[in-house]
Amino acid sequence: MSAALYDDEPVPGYPLPIRSGHSSPGRLERVLRDGHFAVTSELAPPDSADPNEVYNRARLFDGYVDAINATDGSGAHCHMGSLAVCALLTRLGYSLIMQISCRDKNRIAIQGDILGGAAMGVCNMLMLSGDGVQTGDHPQAKPVFDLDCMSLLEIARTMRDDSTFQSGRKLDSSPKVFLGAAANPFVEPFDWRPQRLAKKVAAGAQFVQTQYCYDIDRLKQYMHVVRDMGLEKKVFILVGVGPLASARAAEFIRSNVPGVYIPDSVIDRLKGAEDQKAEGLQLCVDMMQQVREIEGVAGVHVMAYRQEKHVPELVERSGVLEGRTPWHPDLYEGDASVKQQLDSNA
Repeated sequence: MSAALYDDEPVPGYPLPIRSGHSSPGRLERVLRDGHFAVTSELAPPDSADPNEVYNRARLFDGYVDAINATDGSGAHCHMGSLAVCALLTRLGYSLIMQISCRDKNRIAIQGDILGGAAMGVCNMLMLSGDGVQTGDHPQAKPVFDLDCMSLLEIARTMRDDSTFQSGRKLDSSPKVFLGAAANPFVEPFDWRPQRLAKKVAAGAQFVQTQYCYDIDRLKQYMHVVRDMGLEKKVFILVGVGPLASARAAEFIRSNVPGVYIPDSVIDRLKGAEDQKAEGLQLCVDMMQQVREIEGVAGVHVMAYRQEKHVPELVERSGVLEGRTPWHPDLYEGDASVKQQLDSNA
């Protein structure tokens, strides 16, 4: 197997080296542990079997993000699966965060996916309970929820650290992965949110990506408690940010998307703007810059649903990378035929 398939700069030999104190050979873990402010984003999976749609969507992020989330039936809507997106993009050298949801699969299938993703070179996995089927386009589907995010984290950590399935059967080779979870500091009960983060860390979470942040004061209060508990030294916290297209869109999200809190001040700011879309982009830039200054925050997770083309602009205008350029496919040294195909579709 070529080392170029793995989530890191291609190096001779296999497997790739893992730095002391790291659990994966991946770039995202290296960036975070080296103290850089990380930027991740989400790839909207296509409603298509055409791989070129995945390649073209990924290219929007070239040189601007440290890792790309491959979402897993987000909102309980059908799209190309996370494992498939990861299979296409890891072979090109991209750093992927494979999302694993408890909603659709039992522990047998999930453990198989963890092994399969790791075998393809996925070094980052985000463990989620998953949105309920009633919110999606197949409300008649039967939810599984054999596990929750806590038990899923524990299983993945056991597979990695103890080389065993949950059943106790030994693995021949363990998955070398950096484990993540979600967090939401912005909804009630606020006092419970840091406690829940602590439980996820105890279960195995090494990084978290939060729900959208549109309230800096609430984030600051949350991070104050997180620091008092010493959690910022145990887990890397990436705060979710994203542009709002208009005041109307913001009001719709606030009313219809569970877990997203948008204060009146944000909607009023958009309503008062001559160009609401431009103001929504500026609001996101402002949030990124303010988040960057909060002690204990390790990065931002940019969720620009249907506005992915603006991610490079947002990252550039915010200055959060401080002159650092993340890896991009122009640095790829793997299969030349695959790279040629990617370039032909650019």
